[in-house]
Formats: sequence, C-alpha cells, structure tokens
Amino acid sequence: QVQLVESGGGLVQAGGSLRLSCAASGRTVSTYAMGWFRQAPGKEREFVAVISRGGGSTYYADSVKGRFTISRDNAKNTVYLQMNTLKPEDTAVYYCAAASRWTSIPGQYDYWGQGTQVTVSS
Repeated sequence: QVQLVESGGGLVQAGGSLRLSCAASGRTVSTYAMGWFRQAPGKEREFVAVISRGGGSTYYADSVKGRFTISRDNAKNTVYLQMNTLKPEDTAVYYCAAASRWTSIPGQYDYWGQGTQVTVSS
C-alpha cells in the first residue's frame, strides 16, 4: 500500500508559479512510476506528466510542455510538479498517482492522493 498526500496548491495570478509536492508513505515510491493529473469542474481527469522510477524519463501533456516540470526525490519519497507561466485554464484539482508501469492512462494507476486545488486568476 502507498499513501499519497499532495500539497502546495493555492491561488496565483496568471503568469505566476507554484510547486506542488506529493509525499508518499508506505511502500517506497522508487518502485513506481509517478504521475500528475488534473481535473477541472465538469471535465474528465486528464494526464499532466509522468516520471519514471529512477527519474531519468519524463513525459508531458502538450498543454503543459515547456511550462511544467516533474521531478522526484526517492530519498525523500516525494514527487514534485513545478508549474511556471500558469494560465487560467490550468485551474483544476491536481492529483498525484503511482503506477507499476509507465503510463499516462489514469485507469492504470494503482494509488491516488486526495488532490490539491490550483486556481489561476486572469
């Protein structure tokens, strides 16, 4: 079992930055690929970014490529999402998740956090 807790969300103006953290407990997250997803009101949960077990590979949704950076510190059992040049359309609840395989498909993730709200004002 893995428990995931996100933090770092908040209200920011367009063009600003936030860094989300996802702290894991239970099994070490170094055995999992870790992803970030987001869900806006009335919309389906969508993929944002994924990082491999060792951190050597990353993959991003086109909508955030060049603005967001996913990273991980396995010694701290923590995954991060640095979000720069935020836009109002980035407003959503952001979730981190753990998967036993490299994937961007939400249904293939085994564990999920409770989410953290990010609101970007125009």
